[in-house]
Amino acid sequence: MKSLIIIPTYNEKENIEKLIEEIWKLNKGFHILIIDDNSSDGTGRIADGLAGKFSEVSVIHRSAKLGLGTAYITGFKYALENNYDLVFTMDADFSHQPKYLIDLLEKAKEYDLIIGSRYVKDGKIQNWPFKRLILSWGANFFVRMVTRLPIFDSTGGFNCYCREVLEKIALDTIISDGYAFQIEMKYRLWKRGFSIKEVPITFIERARGTSKISKRIILQAFLLVWKLRKRG
Repeated sequence: MKSLIIIPTYNEKENIEKLIEEIWKLNKGFHILIIDDNSSDGTGRIADGLAGKFSEVSVIHRSAKLGLGTAYITGFKYALENNYDLVFTMDADFSHQPKYLIDLLEKAKEYDLIIGSRYVKDGKIQNWPFKRLILSWGANFFVRMVTRLPIFDSTGGFNCYCREVLEKIALDTIISDGYAFQIEMKYRLWKRGFSIKEVPITFIERARGTSKISKRIILQAFLLVWKLRKRG
């Protein structure tokens, strides 16, 4: 099947080249779409260089830091227009290790959405402070309790979507951005009856660069959960 990996970037010059090379070494025919939000550190130029080096790599440059959710929507539309069968999403900072793409790809034979999960059996998180672990685990527990979404890692961004999912979800009606986007997509797919599978991954805190999470993003996710509950 024709597969596309969407990688949004903002100031990831220390990671993006090595990440693309690691994916290429898997030798699974993955195509890669880098969506750069006008990085100030030269990430966009590095991405263009990678596109020149690897025929499987494409780049979309956006004019400003427009948010994770809109980056993925842009990537999803690109995937549909270019007839991809499977669409993967992952971070650029190596918190999502490329080797797990193989596990997601294998499960895509059976399920509509495959989630690289930190919170199922054998899933792990490395190098997070205790406070952040509690915050993340608590957020996912909160989502399950409020929405009844039967997923342990609803906030995770390491996912694989089959084409049919993206065709049937009205992408322009997605209301959230940031990490709330991950929750909303999973919730909508579940309500539409698509099959979902969580596979364990080891999530590793970034070694280079800075995290993009903020209090605004956390608040947005909190408010979204109640909106989803209200809408049913």
